[in-house]
Amino acid sequence: MTLTIDARGLLCPLPVLRLRKRLVALPPGTRVTLIATDRAAVIDVPHFCAESGHHLLSSTALPDGATEYLVERGSDA
Repeated sequence: MTLTIDARGLLCPLPVLRLRKRLVALPPGTRVTLIATDRAAVIDVPHFCAESGHHLLSSTALPDGATEYLVERGSDA
C-alpha cells in the first residue's frame, strides 16, 4: 500500500516537512507518494532522502504542473 501526501500549493519547506512527519511513523519499506507544486521540491526531496536514508524511487511530472515523488522509507532512517 502506498500512502499519498498532497502538498500542492505549499511552499518550501512544508512539502518535505509533511513527508518527513509521515515517514517517521512508518515501518521501513513503506512507500509514500508526495505530490508537490513547489519548484524547490525538485531539489529538496532528493536531498532529504539522501540525508535521511530514504529512497527516492521516482519523480514524475504531472499534467497539472505538479510533480509526484515516490519515496520508500529506509531501514536506517
